[in-house]
Amino acid sequence: MIQIAEMFSSQPDLLWHLAKQAGVNHAVGTLPWTEGSAEGGGEPPWALGPMRRMKERFEEAGLELAVIESSPPMQKIRLGLPGRDEEIEWFCTLLRSMGTLGIPVLCYNWMAVFGWLRTATALPGRGGALVTGYDHAALRDAPLTPYGEVPERQLWESFTYFLQRVLPVAERAKVQLALHPDDPPLSPIRGIGRIMRTPEAFQRVLDMAASECNALTLCQGNFTLMTDDLPGLIQHFGRQGRIAFVHFRDVRGISDCFVETFHEEGMTDMLACMRAYREIGFEGVLRPDHVPTMEGDSNDEPCYSDIARLLAIGYITGLREAVYGKPGGE
Repeated sequence: MIQIAEMFSSQPDLLWHLAKQAGVNHAVGTLPWTEGSAEGGGEPPWALGPMRRMKERFEEAGLELAVIESSPPMQKIRLGLPGRDEEIEWFCTLLRSMGTLGIPVLCYNWMAVFGWLRTATALPGRGGALVTGYDHAALRDAPLTPYGEVPERQLWESFTYFLQRVLPVAERAKVQLALHPDDPPLSPIRGIGRIMRTPEAFQRVLDMAASECNALTLCQGNFTLMTDDLPGLIQHFGRQGRIAFVHFRDVRGISDCFVETFHEEGMTDMLACMRAYREIGFEGVLRPDHVPTMEGDSNDEPCYSDIARLLAIGYITGLREAVYGKPGGE
């Protein structure tokens, strides 16, 4: 049965308690940046000590730390700049720490210079909830970044260099590398190429190495902008055994102009997606991911309203029961 998780900070807070009360038993964690820093002479957050202490905190709260969705700095790695080998070693240290602690999945991305991007973070949604959106026209005349033009060829070359060096470490650590798509799946943006934006690009990555550790994060909000048949795409990658992690969310629109939505009001057949995960035998972790900001919550961190995340957990729990039956049932 697919497992419902939530993304938590590395220190206990209100959401740890709320999600646990909503029935969540699995955690997606970020690196414990507050544990110390290499610059300060302490252990970096990807070292074994800080990672172990974070995992123990989750265990004390009754949460299984199943995924890390964070990484050491990767800018030089992605751009192929001098100094990337040091960053690769940091990444490999994280994999070794995860392997020692039995944390099986690392979600990472290949979005150079900037990560997921929105042009609006307070659009009016259902009932006055605030949603995020992206309109590529708003960036048509935006200047280049200080990195100038970064062609897709450069990103593919740097990715190949990276994967050849980290995949053997991931295999020894028994950690799946779960590559997240570009968000939005467009290229270029302000001169920066984006390569993980089509199903064909992901198949190219999977074909680079026939290893179950060379896998992907099925972020539905991005992949549904790449295909008219998201359940079919889930089955395509699932039959290869290469889906390691799921972001269960939805949008409405097209890749260059869309808004994010509540889980049940987007353009994707979410029930059909849940059925597809069952059909491929996926028993890993999903998390709700981006949600609107609801009344009473701050929009200081768009997409991560506690109230809306609880609503999403309830909705997904209902879908799961409709498809799988009750946990522990026949």
